[in-house]
Amino acid sequence: MSKDKWAGVSAKLSTMSGDGPKSAYELAMERLRQKDKEASVDDRPLTDEQKAAIAEARQFYTAKVAEREILHQAALPGVRTHEEVDRLNEELRRDRERLATDRDRKIADIRGKKPS
Repeated sequence: MSKDKWAGVSAKLSTMSGDGPKSAYELAMERLRQKDKEASVDDRPLTDEQKAAIAEARQFYTAKVAEREILHQAALPGVRTHEEVDRLNEELRRDRERLATDRDRKIADIRGKKPS
């Protein structure tokens, strides 16, 4: 390579932040921050009230899933056919998905609220 080509490379290297190589995680986070910046996404930290509400929502839905799993385990001994087991397993799967969706929606609502 000629000296002119190396000048461009060294200029690029000097503009990079200098603490050494970055991990894949750090690079991915930089790209996400850049995309958010380009999309004008607000990076607003959560208030203590929002953090508490999110923790409460997660705890509530974790308890609901545990309750549903206990009911599922209690129903299994009374089952007589494979079709009934499959039906109960499918109901449990649907309930878990529904509860996870409800939890995520609730958390998104909490995050979207303006501080009071």
